[in-house]
Amino acid sequence: MNEKGEMVGLLTKSEALQKAQELEVDLVEIAPNAKPPVAKLIEFSKFKYQQKQKLQDEKKKAKISEIKELRLTPVMAQGDFDLRVRRARAFLEGGDKVRFVVKSKGRMNARRDIIEKIALRAIDAVSDCSAVEIAPKQIGKIMMAQLTPVKKAKVKKSNESTQV
Repeated sequence: MNEKGEMVGLLTKSEALQKAQELEVDLVEIAPNAKPPVAKLIEFSKFKYQQKQKLQDEKKKAKISEIKELRLTPVMAQGDFDLRVRRARAFLEGGDKVRFVVKSKGRMNARRDIIEKIALRAIDAVSDCSAVEIAPKQIGKIMMAQLTPVKKAKVKKSNESTQV
């Protein structure tokens, strides 16, 4: 291949080196494991620059998902709970993971069933746009559950015209 990406054709190693010297460029091996190996006639510094640019573009396109933590309590009012669910839904639709943490204090430590019900209720509320990554588990005085976003299948609508 030449600098513009056009195929030069099948050449022996010595022919390719000779052509590179004629054009005053380097012979850079692109795919050594291919049959036959692929090489490119290009200046090496320009080749390294192109590789660096490709790597930077890949980094830009990569989505970094964060884990957003939402805290719940066993004696939480319904409005507060609904607010946490709406926030969790927004985070999940944005592509972030969500961690629900239910904290218990005092006498509530003995009522693990209530704490688990609250965690399961929160998970059920956002089950349409998430999948459970870590099931609710007790760690000391807190119960933690982690959810990951799920892509919805897009349904294609057919625009059929009806004849009268």
